Amino acid sequence: MSIRRFIRGAVSRSQLEAIATEVSSRYGEPMDSVELLDADNWLSTPCVVNDQWFVKVITAQNSFVHGLLTTGRNLGVFSSGSEGFFEHFGTPIGMAEHELEATRRMREFGVNAPEPLEAFEFEGYGVLVFEYLPNFTSLDELDSDAVEAVLPDLFGSLSRMHDRGIVHGDLRGENVLVVDGDLYFIDATKVRDNAIDDARAYDIACALGALEPLVGARRAVAPAAAYYDGQTLLAADSYLDFVNIRPDHDFDAAALKGELAKFVE
Repeated sequence: MSIRRFIRGAVSRSQLEAIATEVSSRYGEPMDSVELLDADNWLSTPCVVNDQWFVKVITAQNSFVHGLLTTGRNLGVFSSGSEGFFEHFGTPIGMAEHELEATRRMREFGVNAPEPLEAFEFEGYGVLVFEYLPNFTSLDELDSDAVEAVLPDLFGSLSRMHDRGIVHGDLRGENVLVVDGDLYFIDATKVRDNAIDDARAYDIACALGALEPLVGARRAVAPAAAYYDGQTLLAADSYLDFVNIRPDHDFDAAALKGELAKFVE
């Protein structure tokens, strides 16, 4: 058993098929197929049911790991000079219900995300159901020119979210999907409602950290500066070192800081 499978909580084939059967029955169809997705996701087991529904199965172990990650992120945020603003969910269904609501809010304000259908509890699992987007490519799988072409849309969407008090909280290349040139955001996490300014700066730092290896520091920072003022970019700068020690980020923080300095002086 892989360490990822152990940490995120194993879901047996029979359990997965039972969940897929329940999903299908809720939409009046028989369960024809369930396919596991090979995603680098520590907080759920993602799968596709009947080639129609994208389903995330959340275990009690996922909830436990989410608590550990939340503690680590809050300690990192504290080391950057801010109070911790990430929040934990005590149950699998709590995790599912939050992501459902966060995705609905993003869509309400014109930010693309897969259509959220429902969240429900099944034999102790949290089950989250979205529309399935076939033929997508994650942002980190595009070539540099294709990434640069969608950067105005990426920062424009982030800015739209932030203006309405919504933050993503875990922005990485694999959490931005590209379908026919349009961006879709997935896997939003939970932050305290009264911490929007700090969380916004953290979102920007994560975005820049994800983009620098793909397009370089200059091409990553310039479109961000078109949507955020110098004070906000300076706040994002303060989170870069912490973001860079996360295992899911690896970028040239010094280069990003140098480019950001051009806009915050």
